[in-house]
Amino acid sequence: MQDYNLNGAIFGTTYKIIYLNGSSNYQKSIDSLFLKMNTSLSTYIPTSAISKINNGAKTLVIDDFFAEVFKKSKRIFEETDGFFDPTVGNLVNAWGFGPKNEKFDLTPAQVARQMQFVGFDKVQYVDGRIVKTHPEIYLDFNSIAKGYGIDVVARFLESKNITSYLVEIGGEIRTNGFKDLQQPWTIKLVDPIASEFNSGYKKLNLSNKSMATSGNYRKFRVTASGRKYVHTINPKTGGAKESTLLSVSVIAAMDCADVDAYATAFMAMGLERTKIFLEKAPKLEVILLYANAQGILEEYTNYNGN
Repeated sequence: MQDYNLNGAIFGTTYKIIYLNGSSNYQKSIDSLFLKMNTSLSTYIPTSAISKINNGAKTLVIDDFFAEVFKKSKRIFEETDGFFDPTVGNLVNAWGFGPKNEKFDLTPAQVARQMQFVGFDKVQYVDGRIVKTHPEIYLDFNSIAKGYGIDVVARFLESKNITSYLVEIGGEIRTNGFKDLQQPWTIKLVDPIASEFNSGYKKLNLSNKSMATSGNYRKFRVTASGRKYVHTINPKTGGAKESTLLSVSVIAAMDCADVDAYATAFMAMGLERTKIFLEKAPKLEVILLYANAQGILEEYTNYNGN
């Protein structure tokens, strides 16, 4: 039995997997799982199941990966009153943050036209197939896929009787157990205002928890006229305008896919709506970093450090 530290590339980013007291190197098995996930859920692969559905396939029977992500997304869409919505894909593309790499300054009329095709309540799972009320609806699960990929790996490791692990994909993390000598799994949260220094904003104990962070301080574009558009699309308005909420980190003892989706929803909600939501969601711990009127970083958190 020995400890393993695996690294690789997936979902347009990198992964790191550490597990203790393993009997084998499972990198090939894990990469095979990632390949199956991509074949199901990647909007960047023209032959994936989601691409086929986006292109009009009506009879495709979806796989287990797709079914689970769809059902989780539907639940969180309903819980967040539509602020988590995988049907914003057309707007993600139109604003310049999707696989089509379009870059438009959308007029209100263009946004209104795209909003006809936004709303996860316009998509249903019926007898193993996806049914859309309009063919132009474009599904995009990228805001939950990294977290879900982490869950898939975590379940695989647990099936191999591995009880101590850390799985990280593109900054989203899930851990189980503890490191050697019963030390907790810890990470440092990046300061979104001085992120280029990457020195870490605060240390977090993540043992037996999942964490996902969503932020607009890295993924944005500035037009020739100087307008700044961010990658978090508000599914209520179709807008991609910058807000004072710079970063959302969600920490909870639950699937990483769930906290990934909540982080996306909270970025779209903004600071005040998120605070109200959290009053009814005691299992969720958050660190919300935002800029005050003077541009100074402030924090709202209910994270207790345990």
